[in-house]
Amino acid sequence: MRVLVDTIRGMLIGVVEVIPGVSGGTIALIVGVYETLIDGAGHLARAAARLVGDGLRGHGLGRAGEHVLAVRWSVVLPVGIGMVIAVIAGARVIAPLVENHPIETRALFAGLIAASLIVPIRMTGQKWRPVDIVIAAAAAALSFYASGLPALTPSAEPHLLLVGAAAAVAVCALVLPGVSGSYLLLALGLYAPTLAAVNDRDLAYIGVFALGAIAGLGLFVPVLQWLLANARRISLVIMTGLLAGSLRLVWPWQGDDSALMPPSAGWPGALGLFVLGAAIVIVLLVVEAALLRRGLMSTPEHADPDPDAHLDGAERPVH
Repeated sequence: MRVLVDTIRGMLIGVVEVIPGVSGGTIALIVGVYETLIDGAGHLARAAARLVGDGLRGHGLGRAGEHVLAVRWSVVLPVGIGMVIAVIAGARVIAPLVENHPIETRALFAGLIAASLIVPIRMTGQKWRPVDIVIAAAAAALSFYASGLPALTPSAEPHLLLVGAAAAVAVCALVLPGVSGSYLLLALGLYAPTLAAVNDRDLAYIGVFALGAIAGLGLFVPVLQWLLANARRISLVIMTGLLAGSLRLVWPWQGDDSALMPPSAGWPGALGLFVLGAAIVIVLLVVEAALLRRGLMSTPEHADPDPDAHLDGAERPVH
């Protein structure tokens, strides 16, 4: 049952990753696997670095293997499988749905994101101070402004170097709540070519994209881990602001150039879908709280500030 639940969690994250404006990191926060995934990604990034560094120096692969074993595979593997399934399916199903019913789908996701602001606010664990509100507002303003920048003209056959670089940037959005990786691809003019590559099974494009994503994770995740471990409160405050500012992306009524427009005649239906999206998140949070009270679900682990520490003889954390 736990494997099934984690696979469904991964599918939820994967589905939103093909939708411009919605962050996979946000959904990971909502479904309670965010820090477990961050911790796992950090260990895998360090395993890759050890594999190359220790291998070239002839020190063996033991430390790389220890990092691999430190990953909570019982959670990460089913979540990853669910994400892959959802991305492949979402490229064919969700993307056309967003294109054909943009107002309705954006209203639903706006409700999801608005209600999910509760998650990082609650994770700070303390009452917000005036300085926290100011920092969150600044992050929201930055996110709001950046999400309104015009997208580049899509290229039918983008250069593979550009594909790899874009993947490295977009994957950072996957692990940063409030920032949409699909929107970054859209802004770079690579959203449509990437969906086409997935649908057409373009292995060269997909391979370069995967390598770029791995490189981006290797560079970005350790920084995010350190921030969550050593500056956790301020990091979550900034995440809250980024998440709030990203609501601009899912305002239901937008022009062709993403200009915000006033509500149209169909606003009651859009409002209903907004409420439905918010209700889904609230129900998930209520269920999570009930499971925690009954001891049927463990609290999420904090990101590991120094994944190498427990490999040098210190007590190894229980995963």
